[in-house]
Amino acid sequence: MSSWFGLDRELVERLVLGISGERPMGESSASTSEAAGEADTVCAAFARAAWTMIAEPGDGVAGLVVDALGPAEALAAVLDRVGPTELQRRVLASGWEGDPDGGDATASLDEPPATTPGSRVLGNALARWTPRLVAAEVVGACEAAIRVGARLVLPGSAGWHAGLDSLGMHRPHALWRRGTSEAAAVERTIALVGARAATGYGEHITFEAASGLVDRGFTIVSGAAYGVDGTAHRAALGSGGVTVAYLAGGVDRPYPAGHDALIRRITEEGGAVLSESPCGSTPSKWRFLQRNRLIAAASAATVVLEAGSRSGSINTAGHAASLGRALGAVPGPVTSPASAGCHRLIREYAATCVTNAEQMAELAGWAAADPQDGAFASPEERRVRDALSTRSPRTIEQIAKVAGLTPKEVAGVIGMLDLAGAVEEREHGWVLSASVR
Repeated sequence: MSSWFGLDRELVERLVLGISGERPMGESSASTSEAAGEADTVCAAFARAAWTMIAEPGDGVAGLVVDALGPAEALAAVLDRVGPTELQRRVLASGWEGDPDGGDATASLDEPPATTPGSRVLGNALARWTPRLVAAEVVGACEAAIRVGARLVLPGSAGWHAGLDSLGMHRPHALWRRGTSEAAAVERTIALVGARAATGYGEHITFEAASGLVDRGFTIVSGAAYGVDGTAHRAALGSGGVTVAYLAGGVDRPYPAGHDALIRRITEEGGAVLSESPCGSTPSKWRFLQRNRLIAAASAATVVLEAGSRSGSINTAGHAASLGRALGAVPGPVTSPASAGCHRLIREYAATCVTNAEQMAELAGWAAADPQDGAFASPEERRVRDALSTRSPRTIEQIAKVAGLTPKEVAGVIGMLDLAGAVEEREHGWVLSASVR
């Protein structure tokens, strides 16, 4: 009986089918070349699943080896217990054009770059990876993913956010996802992050920002933590929007436990929960810090709404800046330690000062809601448009309450906007038309 990576071939095919949701092999009528190509695809998918367990998030040396050799050949090299000199020879023979000694790949490992082929960089990497390559544990992680309905998302596939590729050798080997693939890959995204110990001010600002951005057609990205993260997710869902959460542990282990219901709700209401660590993985401080780079990379802009000087969201802001993403920060009371991190970002890191959803939308590179650059016929029209959503229908009475106008004034404005094609009537009320998102 044939085997792949020391495992029964049928077992590998079954696991890949379960974690991908697609048939990994062609029909029996497929040509030999097509079958061989599909076999390679199955091997590569299983190998990437294994690499999410073998290497810690952000391991640039693993990224270098996988990029140079391909996931399956790189995994085979670890299984074959090749030495660092042989591994370096294979990388060089692959025609990989980067620095064969790792270069920036060692940045996340706190190691100096190697100076000769077969140096301690690859030797240390092999020493890290080899003990973690346990077939039963890889199979167990895949089976756990199948049990909870998690899917493996490969680079370049549906559900893979293109922004993750900007991480280079530090991009994930793959992601594990619960929820919809469309939510995970959408481009119109903003990361809203901040302190776990958020104040009432921070939670209020976050709620208003997330709700307003959802009304402008944005998907909200955050980390599902207490405080600002949780408020951002809840506000997005409460406004009928879509939100995406990146976790530091496996997607089968909601963390924090107090957000179990929130994380489940995200997956059930059109959003997605993702992690680069396999099912069964527990969060750690290192994984939280590395998770932050995914939040920054998968967002058009990152906004820090409230953060102390030592908040983990400052780390997310650093990743956003290093990736060239737009970075914003919301100012708070100058006497509040809870906003000291935001003030530092504005003062020292050139973060843009933003105070409302419209400014955050502009920061991300999209016009707010008005294609005429704010040239409204009247102040009442501006207020009515601000009170409308692109997703959640609202009645005349609801719009009037939000806009601070009388129902009669709102009805008049809605009539003009309807004639202009700026709004649409749904069964339960009015929404902004897609053309003005």
